[in-house]
Amino acid sequence: MGTVRRTLVTALAVTALAVPLGLVSAAGTAAAATPVPPRVPATDFNHDGYQDLVLGAPGATVSGKENAGAVSVVYGGKNGPDIAHAKVLTRSTTGIPGAAEEGGYFGERVTSGDLDGDSYTDLVVAGLGGAPSVVLWGSAAGLSGQGSVALPTSTGMFAVGDFNGDGHRDLVTDDYPRSDDPDDDDAGMTISYGPFDRASGKPASQDSIATSQTFGPADIVVGDMTGDGADDIVTSHGFEESAYASKFWKGGKSGVSHTAKSLTSSFRGAVGDVDGDGYGDLVVHDIGDNYEDIPYEKGTLLVMYGTADGPSTTRTKTITQDTAGVPGVGESGDMFGTDLSAGDVNGDGYADIAVGVPGEAIGNIKDAGSVVLLKGGRGGLSGSGSQAFNQSTTAVPGASETGDGFGQKVLLSDLNGDGKADLTATAPLEDGTYTDSGAAWVLRGATGGLTTSGITSFGAAAVHVPEKNAQLGQDLIGH
Repeated sequence: MGTVRRTLVTALAVTALAVPLGLVSAAGTAAAATPVPPRVPATDFNHDGYQDLVLGAPGATVSGKENAGAVSVVYGGKNGPDIAHAKVLTRSTTGIPGAAEEGGYFGERVTSGDLDGDSYTDLVVAGLGGAPSVVLWGSAAGLSGQGSVALPTSTGMFAVGDFNGDGHRDLVTDDYPRSDDPDDDDAGMTISYGPFDRASGKPASQDSIATSQTFGPADIVVGDMTGDGADDIVTSHGFEESAYASKFWKGGKSGVSHTAKSLTSSFRGAVGDVDGDGYGDLVVHDIGDNYEDIPYEKGTLLVMYGTADGPSTTRTKTITQDTAGVPGVGESGDMFGTDLSAGDVNGDGYADIAVGVPGEAIGNIKDAGSVVLLKGGRGGLSGSGSQAFNQSTTAVPGASETGDGFGQKVLLSDLNGDGKADLTATAPLEDGTYTDSGAAWVLRGATGGLTTSGITSFGAAAVHVPEKNAQLGQDLIGH
């Protein structure tokens, strides 16, 4: 396994098609009291009705510059991901602001949403070299560098949601150090409300929120957890090795609240209605109080069921690999829950959760990696009916090898338009012709859950990314 450049506290999402994360809504006595199930607009850059993928390859060599970085756009279609027509975008692509630089790591972080309100999904890409993040505008021809713009400042963490429920997509970014006082260690975040101006990249309005924590946010999770039709925000926080309480920020008609509710410390998460009551449930990687312990932990998921006031701190459930029905056994270093994604795999109306387990040993093969699918249902998320996949699973292409980290990133999204979410799993440290070139696998959703029939798998070279040390799949979007 190659050297892992990225630290654990460096993380990570309107078209006409919206994807509900759990369709079964609770009955209410009055319309106003009935929660709105969380809905995530599909990532559809060319507005053809099929969801698309973006895979970050931040280690790719571009224009002779090592670790300049790239992203690969893989369009969906009736047969699933269209590998043959994948498109690579870099800072050397005509129209994209900036230039390829050694150590720029373009593609380290990606997110998507229709920021300008034209029904084509847009792409936001960031690196680690200090250059401003860029917005690439969707079109009938898909993504290109044409007309792309730099955001006003470089961003670290970011995510897209509709935080005031007006139908326009908004962008939340971290704000450290604070622009008004770079010496102030208190972190914050900026909410940029859409629609964004296509020519300048400027939002309709902005609001800065002080999170009153030292450093961070280390991660941002977005989704509607209160059932009011506006997305909410959960931020993770810490200083050096110490993990602090995560915070819940409620969205609403007036935008994101400036006061927060404290939650269990966590890193990474997903929002979906796993019990069908109409509220988005928050599923997070519970990390205790120390970031540095993450690579050595077995891994624990915490489900905080949604309510009108946000994630419940009393109606919760803990799931590990030792939970009844969950495949595998919890072992030190498994990192169960390092990445999470919500989507309805079997079409039953309940959100399911894909769980990355990149440290899972397969037999005597250390850190080979695995993915577990947990099924939602009337009683909520549980181990019942769970599935697990790795490169030693029959019909899964490739072979389990030490340090592959299969499942470092996971995504549930419907790439073939059949109404069932498919699983994309990546292994950025998978070796191809070169070490750490990276690879991805797509398993189709079906009535019985994920199936190994018709799996699509590809490495960096297959999607036209310069292969050497590319680390394809270091970040991944497609919701």
